[in-house]
Amino acid sequence: MSVLLVDIGNSRIKWARLESGRLGLGRAASYLDWGTTDYRRRLFGRARGVELVLVSSVAGPKANRLLTAAARLAGARVKFVTVPRRGAGVTVGYAEPWRLGVDRFVAAVGAHALFPSVPVCVVGVGTALTIDLVGADGRHRGGVIIPGPTLMVETLLYGTHGIRRRARGGPAVVAGGSLFGRSTRAGVVQGARHAAAATIDQAVEQARPLVGRAPLVVLTGGGAPAVRGLLRSHWVLVPDLVLRGLAVVRASAAPKRRRT
Repeated sequence: MSVLLVDIGNSRIKWARLESGRLGLGRAASYLDWGTTDYRRRLFGRARGVELVLVSSVAGPKANRLLTAAARLAGARVKFVTVPRRGAGVTVGYAEPWRLGVDRFVAAVGAHALFPSVPVCVVGVGTALTIDLVGADGRHRGGVIIPGPTLMVETLLYGTHGIRRRARGGPAVVAGGSLFGRSTRAGVVQGARHAAAATIDQAVEQARPLVGRAPLVVLTGGGAPAVRGLLRSHWVLVPDLVLRGLAVVRASAAPKRRRT
C-alpha cells in the first residue's frame, strides 16, 4: 500500500510518501491560503496509487476538511493520528493523553525510534517552542511550552509602542551570536533566541536526575536553525522528525505478515 504522510502545523505543511516502509523525499509549504484544489494539486499531483493519507494535524477543522476533500478526490482515505496512552513505543505521561499535542506525540515517537537507547528532549521550534522529555524506555515524562522566538519578537513589536517604533531600523542580528545587540531590533531578536536556548538547556539540566543522564536534544521545526548554535547541550537536528514519527506509527499499526 502506498501511504502519504502529512504533518500540518500552525502555518506550514510537510508531506512525503511512504513506500515499502521507506520514507520518500519530503516537501514543505505554507498552506494558509490553500483550498481543496491546492491540496489536491500539491500533495497528490499527477501521482496515482496513494491509498491512505496518515495525518498529524494541529491546524484545526478547516484545514482538516480541505485535506480530506482533496484526498477523496484522489481516491485515498484519510486517517488522523490521535494520542493514545501507549503507542508506537512511547507511553504518554500526561494524566489525560489527549491533551498532549498530536505533533508532540508523533515527534516523540520519531525521536525515540531514532535514538532508542538514550533519553531525549524532543524540541519543536515553531510558533510555539515545545520540549518533551522521553526516557530511554519510551516513557514520556512531561513537557514545556513557551512562545517560539518569532512569536516572542512579534509579541514585543505588536504589544508595545516604544519598542516597535525603535525596532524599525538597524541590524536584526549580532555577529557571533552575542546576546547584546547594538540596535533595538537586534536586542529583541537575540533576546528571544537566547531565551529559547536557555529554556532548552535548563530543561536538559532538570531532566538529568529524572532519566539518569543528560538527554540528547532532538531539534525540529522551522525555527530550530536560529536556536541550535546558542545551545550548550548536545543536540541533533532532524527537520522531518514528525514525518519519521508518522512512519513509525504506520509501521506499528500495519498488520503483521504471517510467515509460511
